[in-house]
Amino acid sequence: MEKIIQFQQVTWRRNSREILKDINWEVKEGEHWCILGLNGSGKTSLLNIVTGYNYPTSGKVSVLGNVFGKTNIPELRKRIGFVSSSLDQFSQNLHKEITENIVVSGKFASIGLYEEVSEEDWVQADQLLESLRLSHLKGKSYRSLSQGEQQKVLIARALMSKPEILILDEPCTGLDVLAREEVLQWINDVNERDCHLLYVTHHIEEIVDVISHVLLICDGEIVAGGPKKEVLTDERLSETYKIPVTVRWEDNRPWLTVPKAKVF
Repeated sequence: MEKIIQFQQVTWRRNSREILKDINWEVKEGEHWCILGLNGSGKTSLLNIVTGYNYPTSGKVSVLGNVFGKTNIPELRKRIGFVSSSLDQFSQNLHKEITENIVVSGKFASIGLYEEVSEEDWVQADQLLESLRLSHLKGKSYRSLSQGEQQKVLIARALMSKPEILILDEPCTGLDVLAREEVLQWINDVNERDCHLLYVTHHIEEIVDVISHVLLICDGEIVAGGPKKEVLTDERLSETYKIPVTVRWEDNRPWLTVPKAKVF
């Protein structure tokens, strides 16, 4: 089985501080992973290494068969779709665009269209919008969309380049329950996209059926990683969240409970 991502004893330091410590992690073909951890646990740093924006201080990294130090990182990034709150820094430019332009821009990894768009590109964007039930948003400005609709458009944009890895970094943050469940329902269809999902969240109830594996990270170290039902135990989650918790499963979906008497 092909290794989609491989970290071997990866450490990353910033200003002499170890942010990630001896990370050993593999994503194999056909696996979809959720990365769980508190703020500051190292989740974003891990993603930044996968996408080549951070380079490991020590250790070896391979993504889609490309060994870091022996590959063209900008070319590798074209094979990775990324939806993150970091796109908020471009909100002023996004608000000027209409829905279909934002989706098509995903092919060029740009905010705004600065290159020639082919008829095939527009057709692909239309097909994406239709498959994600977003056709009714065509012609509408990004500014006029609800927060949930904006997030769905950004996911469509990430899919425009037909990525082999799709990274969704807390895509449900700020969404109401209805918008969140709609996004999660779409995520469940990721198998039809022929890509590998890395889903980052604080909330285990967002771990839907399609997610097969979970990586728990705390203070820059891996607590556990593997098939989700083996990893999501009371003991491991309590260690990850630094507070006693219990997990229950309903319809193959995990839910977290914090016993009130044990919070402090």
